[in-house]
Amino acid sequence: MGLLLSSSSAGDNAGYHVVNKLQLGGEGGWDYLTVDSAARRLYVSRGTHVIVVDIDTNKAVGDIADTPGVHGIAIAPELNRGFISNGKANTVAIFDLKTLKITATVKTGENPDAILYDTETKQVFTFNGRSKDATVFNAATGEIAATIALGGKPEFAAADGNGKIYVNIEDTNEVVEINSRKLSVTKRYSLSPCEEPTGMGFDPEHHRVFSGCHNKLMMILDTNIGKVTATVPIGEGVDGNGFDTGTGLAFSANGDGTLTIVRESSPGKFEVADTVITQRGARTMAIDTKTHNIYLPTAQFEAPDGKKQRPVPVKDTFVVLVVGK
Repeated sequence: MGLLLSSSSAGDNAGYHVVNKLQLGGEGGWDYLTVDSAARRLYVSRGTHVIVVDIDTNKAVGDIADTPGVHGIAIAPELNRGFISNGKANTVAIFDLKTLKITATVKTGENPDAILYDTETKQVFTFNGRSKDATVFNAATGEIAATIALGGKPEFAAADGNGKIYVNIEDTNEVVEINSRKLSVTKRYSLSPCEEPTGMGFDPEHHRVFSGCHNKLMMILDTNIGKVTATVPIGEGVDGNGFDTGTGLAFSANGDGTLTIVRESSPGKFEVADTVITQRGARTMAIDTKTHNIYLPTAQFEAPDGKKQRPVPVKDTFVVLVVGK
């Protein structure tokens, strides 16, 4: 089944909808996923392993085992290396992009969650939720460069490609700026009235951070002037945001089963362009910059019994939704 379908909706920013469902099955939870648009691969975290999908054929083509409590995946194509944050093991697994074999592990802080590769310094940053810090290591050698205290619980992060990294701090409702060359926190930005920022999209051209908040708001932070310049309503239960540099659209993946699409309506002004119905639990996301499709993982859930704090996914119902035009 093709990923790009025609749309009868009017307007350049309208017409997004679920165009495909990748049936991956299995059991357990999930968190982040990462698209390698050049290599046409999708890396999907899956509790204790990572599923690798060919996004041109929509078929699983590999599996990376032994990644306990996996949260995120980062890739460094020029080094032929990938990096997986293992939240339960307090490690990063380094793997070969061609063979998908784990070649080394690096010890991190407690519960490494979001992870990114900084192309400017060729370093990997993990954002450790329990120890409230970032572990930084050389992507080529695995040698630890620094541990950076963040002053709160980090969530998703983004690099600007020019020596700055931005990370949401969930329990202080801030964005922290890190100088990736000096390996230190350089600024802290308030996201008020945001509550519990999690997902993040980043527009490198206009220096804007799009933070998804648990009080159903997206905050647009202009890092040039150091303050929030716009606020847009989103759905409930956000965990993943994104920004597509090719279309200029920002996205919020919401656990209530919606994808909020945000556009700049006039210079510095933002509005909701569309709200796409997805599926309950589809609250993280990744964008393919080639096709502009959005990938969202989710599953069916057992009926709540009042004892479990989190919904339990039903075995073999795990899917990745593909949203496109």
